[in-house]
Amino acid sequence: MILKNYSKYNYPLLSNTLSKEDISSAKKVLNSRQITMSNITYDFEKKFAKYLGVKFALMVNSGSSANLLAVSLLANPQRKKRLLPGDEVLIPVVCWSTSLWPIIQNGLKPVFVDVDLNNLNLNLEKLKKSLTKKTKAIMCVHVLGLCADMGFIASFAKKHNLLIIEDTCESLGSKFKNKLLGSFGTVGTFSFYYSHQITSGEGGMIVSNSKEDYEILHALRAHGWSRCPTNKKKIEKKYSHLDPRFIFINSGYNVRPTDIQAAIGLSQFRRKEVFKENRKYNRELIINNVIKMSKFNNQIKFINSEKKIQPSWFGLPILIDKKYIKKKFKYLEYLNSKGIETRPIISGNFINQPAIKLYKLDKINKKKFDNAQVVEDLGFFIGLHTNKITNYLSKYIAFHLLKIDEI
Repeated sequence: MILKNYSKYNYPLLSNTLSKEDISSAKKVLNSRQITMSNITYDFEKKFAKYLGVKFALMVNSGSSANLLAVSLLANPQRKKRLLPGDEVLIPVVCWSTSLWPIIQNGLKPVFVDVDLNNLNLNLEKLKKSLTKKTKAIMCVHVLGLCADMGFIASFAKKHNLLIIEDTCESLGSKFKNKLLGSFGTVGTFSFYYSHQITSGEGGMIVSNSKEDYEILHALRAHGWSRCPTNKKKIEKKYSHLDPRFIFINSGYNVRPTDIQAAIGLSQFRRKEVFKENRKYNRELIINNVIKMSKFNNQIKFINSEKKIQPSWFGLPILIDKKYIKKKFKYLEYLNSKGIETRPIISGNFINQPAIKLYKLDKINKKKFDNAQVVEDLGFFIGLHTNKITNYLSKYIAFHLLKIDEI
């Protein structure tokens, strides 16, 4: 094959993953006329909890809502051990906006921590140095299927009496030492957005091993209503003077999913291991073709998983050589013009986002975040599709990834 004769391909972040079975599952719900949250949602929750090895799972309308409930739970007055206004939460500075905002929305103080360039997650040395008397929780954000040393973080949290939130929205199916991410912390969150490991269009899940936490989450999910199956009768008996259908025991939101979302998510959930293996296959194929090309001269670097991590890859993160830093935007424009869709690694160094100044977080977090800046300045990622791509397509991608010398 002559590379210059390659025709232009379209390689988006993710190809369409919806199967006939997924669509059929959604149609069945529509035909039943029971489209709001019901038995299919409950079935998905049970299967998800069993898979993750946790006691409770609660489906919500998005991963962002799962993060909102997670922090709201830990700050809720009904919880025996709760976060109080002004308490500090350690969070990686390479994060998504709705990993951060629930901390602010609950009156807590986010303390950004730099990341490790080997895994794009919390830098453990920086984590230790960020600990103060006011530190009460850690927000882990598992990036693109990778994670920090969760054994260390769990021990560190136990030693200092810290709560752990695991934002696992990009890492469903990833394991650390054969234990699934999302099951290490006080609470874990997941997203089923279109480009994630499985999708329900929009949708998410929050998990916990605590019955107390589950009951609070159940109320928070829907208006503060007392409809949790584990405590419903007890509440009705205690407040027998009220209409049992409308007893409000807590603050709350309305972040419920529909059975349509649950049906699609559950259908995809059955194929999660196939998706995981196909993404891994595509990643290895693209990387191998890059490395094999004669023009490869370490112009770009790939982030590999560490031995303790068994990743469920979400995307293919790439760092360009620093000598090309001034070419980065032209390079990304070039790749996109060739149909190879790119995007930043999460939101880059979040301290640079304009909303930081709006909430005066730059005054709280005055440190320099050197590694996060490297991620922003030199990093981007391309998609990993859930269906196996051809070797021909992978060579097309590899060929254009190495065009940075000529831009």
